[in-house]
Amino acid sequence: MWLPIMGGLWVIFAGSRVRDRAVKQDAFFISLLTFAVSLLLYRYFDPTTAEMQFVERSEWIAAYKIYYHLGIDGIALPLILLTTFTTVLVILAGWRSVEDRSHLYMGAFLILEGLMNAVFSALDAMLFYVFWEAMLIPMFLIIGIWGGPRRVYATIKFFLYTFLGSVCMLVALLYLYTQAGSFALRDMYEAVLTLNEQRWIFVAFLLAFAVKVPMWPVHTWLPDAHVEAPTGGSVVLAAVMLKMGGYGFLRFSLPITPDAAASLGWLMIALSLIAVVYIGFVALAQQDMKKLIAYSSISHMGFVTLGFFMVFQIYGATGNWHDAAMGMEGAIVQMISHGFISGAMFLCVGVLYDRMHSRMIQDYGGVANTMPKFAAFFLLFSMANAGLPATSGFVGEFMVILSSFKANVWYAFLAATTLILGAAYTLWMYKRVAFGEIRNPHVAELTDINGRETLILATLAVAVLALGIWPAPLLDTMHVSVDHLLQQVAQSKTSIEAY
Repeated sequence: MWLPIMGGLWVIFAGSRVRDRAVKQDAFFISLLTFAVSLLLYRYFDPTTAEMQFVERSEWIAAYKIYYHLGIDGIALPLILLTTFTTVLVILAGWRSVEDRSHLYMGAFLILEGLMNAVFSALDAMLFYVFWEAMLIPMFLIIGIWGGPRRVYATIKFFLYTFLGSVCMLVALLYLYTQAGSFALRDMYEAVLTLNEQRWIFVAFLLAFAVKVPMWPVHTWLPDAHVEAPTGGSVVLAAVMLKMGGYGFLRFSLPITPDAAASLGWLMIALSLIAVVYIGFVALAQQDMKKLIAYSSISHMGFVTLGFFMVFQIYGATGNWHDAAMGMEGAIVQMISHGFISGAMFLCVGVLYDRMHSRMIQDYGGVANTMPKFAAFFLLFSMANAGLPATSGFVGEFMVILSSFKANVWYAFLAATTLILGAAYTLWMYKRVAFGEIRNPHVAELTDINGRETLILATLAVAVLALGIWPAPLLDTMHVSVDHLLQQVAQSKTSIEAY
């Protein structure tokens, strides 16, 4: 957490006095070192216990019982690994494309990495809120300084949507403090709340986390932010920042307000299915590759919230919380998988944009003739985005669809439409970009990907295939933590009786 933050500050302040290449080398080394440290977390993590591990706790603001309290479980660990892995690739991706104030660009991403790791690690609600808000600043600057022509509009829209939702979360946290007596998450989990109290708190959390996911209908900031963001900004936004909304539901909404989550589960399922189906059709109509992938992200994240809130319906149908675990675990796998695939898709668009300075599908055609290696990688990631078996895109969606049959067959039917719509908009885009005759003379002059770009895309290809073929290490890491979360969800807050 602090390694990339301090490293980012070093890059920013030292970068103005050293060569551009040295700045980028420092940033890459810091990101690689951070990833190596995160691998040590995985190496020494004990997946047989649901207790928080690697805990740090010290007094911060004693008068209000606010602590600097950090720790991770099997749900947070994969997201931290995803964050550190993605940052290494983002630093490499900006090696040639970012020449203007590159020390500020690299430093902003390193600081953002540390703040995102802090969000996944915070066990004190106020500490979580501070880091949750702080991470908006680097992303605001990344889009606002290195973004496209409408970057100011996109950054203000991004900031207003996310900040206004976060204010509602702050009000809910302050109320919970009066009921629990502290900002510790463990105390908030044990607080007794009436159903009415829980519903108000749940709605407040929903406004914050739904914007970040983003769920329909508060999704409109995402396509604008993606289109205007530089390639690295789009990658981090899609691969990691969207997952914070899903993480918030797991860490706050479900364990703190289980009765409200159960009573309003139908609403969450409805919003999730609308995102899966309706946004899939919206993606079909896009002519801008970045917008198409952005809408695809919204549709795929609908699977995440569907898997989370279907657990109550599955329990109602089967009477067994273990049957609900598959849907929740599938949703978490989908979060990690989407991080790999969406990041790879945005990097592929970035490769084309660096050469052609256009994201419009109509400006391409026949790219496979001049960039065969790139076309092969792009095809793999497009197939993964469509949910091809043996890729990571299939595993999470399959688990969520399979578990949804236990809740309601219509949920499964509507969720499964993404397999058709995803193939339609992704492969149609690929066909128009990569195949056919070369109509644009600029396409005929394109050069295939270089060694650095090949390394980035090959690394992501290995991650996509590894998770698709062998998801067991990820599932084993999270299984006990998910079971523990379901035990918390099963315990009513209004009484000591379980559902």
